[in-house]
Amino acid sequence: MASFVPEVYAIDFGTSNSLLAAANRTQVHPAVPLDPRAEDPTVLRSVLFFPEAQELQEERCFLGKAALDEYVARGSRGRLLRSLKRFLPARGFSRTQIGSRSYALEELIAVVLREMRLRADHFFGAHVERAVLGRPARFSGRDEDDAFAEERLRAAARLAGFRRVDFCPEPVAAARDFRGELRGQKLLLVGDFGGGTSDYSLVRMSDGGFALENVLATHGVSVAGDALDGSLMRSRLARHFGAEVRYRVPLGDNILGMPRPLLEKLCSPAEMSLLGQRDAQSFLQDVRSWSLGAEDRRHIDQLLTLVDDTLGFVVFEAVEHTKKQLSSELRTLLSFHVPGIDIDQELTREEFESGARRELGAIVGALDATLARAGVTSEAVDVVCLTGGTARVPRVRQALTERFGVDRLHSLRGLHAVVEGLARQARWALN
Repeated sequence: MASFVPEVYAIDFGTSNSLLAAANRTQVHPAVPLDPRAEDPTVLRSVLFFPEAQELQEERCFLGKAALDEYVARGSRGRLLRSLKRFLPARGFSRTQIGSRSYALEELIAVVLREMRLRADHFFGAHVERAVLGRPARFSGRDEDDAFAEERLRAAARLAGFRRVDFCPEPVAAARDFRGELRGQKLLLVGDFGGGTSDYSLVRMSDGGFALENVLATHGVSVAGDALDGSLMRSRLARHFGAEVRYRVPLGDNILGMPRPLLEKLCSPAEMSLLGQRDAQSFLQDVRSWSLGAEDRRHIDQLLTLVDDTLGFVVFEAVEHTKKQLSSELRTLLSFHVPGIDIDQELTREEFESGARRELGAIVGALDATLARAGVTSEAVDVVCLTGGTARVPRVRQALTERFGVDRLHSLRGLHAVVEGLARQARWALN
């Protein structure tokens, strides 16, 4: 497609990964290479790294695989930012301090989107200022927060240099990319399970495609891969980092435990870095000195090492790997050993599913709510299209199989289904 001239970029800005495809009035171009260091150059990790002790200008931060490489090469000295998309509906997260500069969330996301645009412009030898962005079926269960999140993402895209920005729900985009054999009209259920959200769409589709008025229902929940990782940390690993510590304030009578807000930050891939803030650090040092036993102090020391050496990303990479192992194995061992932290924790699938009961229930509940919103039963659905790693979690797969049977379940094309469906939507919108 050497002669392809793009008019609009299709962008799947994800919690974990981001991709970009393109369209004009006659053609769709598949995902373009954005990260030459990545195993798949079309997949850009949604990660930013700001090294410390330098002027922190946007053009001097690192993105994608380069961010991870520099983070390791510099001994974790600096600020690694991940899962930025998760904060879009959070009104309490407006700015963060990085070095001497304060960044708005929109500015940080714009760094990613701008670099994606510039790399795509270089690839095509073009200058494109129009984009169709994917968005979850729901950023938030509250309508006002959902609208707030979309406007923040629109603002970030405009800061990145896009003059016109349109949105398409990600599961609707995945339906556009469905390439299964369709004879006549079929009712499709699309499940898109990312890092931050689990989204569903019910679509009436024929071999000639579909129009947006054929979308019967979209629904989602802000629970997906990151939340399942967090549940595994909370139920089985957080105790190694002081979750069960007991302490007594000097001159006090009551025995206290780790405050819930700090525990929730420990169990969030997106928020663990907040434990490095000065007030949290000071409190943890106090807890160490007030703790009741040597084992409590050892666990708090491990937490302080985790925070001081900014090892949160590395720990959650290990947690995610363990979660994936438990999709195919009934038992596994998580080993994490660095100076100051020694963990060997055996985990079982049963323990994982028990600890993630709330999160798994929310994912399956959103599926049932989607059917209810459309007023259809599971028997009426002809094809179920699935994308995202959480679709392989055995309990999620079991729930899908119970409702639809194995024969109606189809896996879409990995990370590329949504972005290339967005490109088809972009081409349709041009005509």
